[in-house]
Amino acid sequence: MEKNINKDLANKVIKKINLRKLKIGIVGLGFVGLPLAIHFSQKGFNVCGYDKDQNKIKNLKKEISYISSVNKKRLKNFFKNKNTVTSNSSELFKSDAIIICLPTPLKKNSKKPDLSFIINFINKNKKKINKGHVISLESTVYPGFTELLTSKLSRKNLTIGKDFFVIHSPEREDPGRTKHPFHKIPKVCSGMTSNCLSIGKSLYSKIVDKVVIASTTRSAEITKLLENIYRSVNIGMINEFKIICDKMKINIFEIINNAATKPFGFTKFLPGPGIGGHCIPIDPYYLSWASKKSGYTPKFIKVAGEINTLIPKWI
Repeated sequence: MEKNINKDLANKVIKKINLRKLKIGIVGLGFVGLPLAIHFSQKGFNVCGYDKDQNKIKNLKKEISYISSVNKKRLKNFFKNKNTVTSNSSELFKSDAIIICLPTPLKKNSKKPDLSFIINFINKNKKKINKGHVISLESTVYPGFTELLTSKLSRKNLTIGKDFFVIHSPEREDPGRTKHPFHKIPKVCSGMTSNCLSIGKSLYSKIVDKVVIASTTRSAEITKLLENIYRSVNIGMINEFKIICDKMKINIFEIINNAATKPFGFTKFLPGPGIGGHCIPIDPYYLSWASKKSGYTPKFIKVAGEINTLIPKWI
């Protein structure tokens, strides 16, 4: 991170955060972005939610939710607090902080990252970023992407860490479950400079109890990938174990429950008809792709992916 860079503007931004006067713009009102908009609103921030899908915007304005964790009451309170939703990016950029929660799928017919949603958004709107803007990326990406994003945002008259600020704080949403309240889930946060990091820590500490500092944006990016690849590999292992037990006429669930009585060295994973959700089927390939470019082809990740793809056919 850069040292001895001017902190005047950064301190002003942090002051606005502490006074709840920093306006929050959320890009992408899906299962990450919409709940995030609600959380910031509940903590006293004025929020502008943006999505290019006009049907989503029309439904939200009618207080119709398409996300299970956001009910009509929460939407009603959101608009009651004078927050807005829009498909107009010019309205979005009246916000002080722009938090990007766009999807990052794989390319069709390949296992390569598709970051076009983020890149297209930035290319179309980068000239709207002005002095004092905070850009936070919550989408899952490969290590080094936040640096690439920052280079796309840079302009002659704007210095990163002095005039505008870039943060990466990967989302940790758990759609459909209520066991872990949002504010109780620690938030990993990184910044492109020390000023960026200070702003990120200040901003996210207003909506979660604990902010975990990552030393670099690459560290934060790969932390998210590790979290989901850990699940992918273990799900693949337990699904293969299920096939073995089936061949041997052994009850897999009895075996798992027996093993789960061990108080150390074992985490319980359950087999299923396949691997679901947005992240776990996709994120392993983000790291595989990045790792191959660095000269090493991962083996465990590849095998887990093959098993997880096989399971629905086997079922």
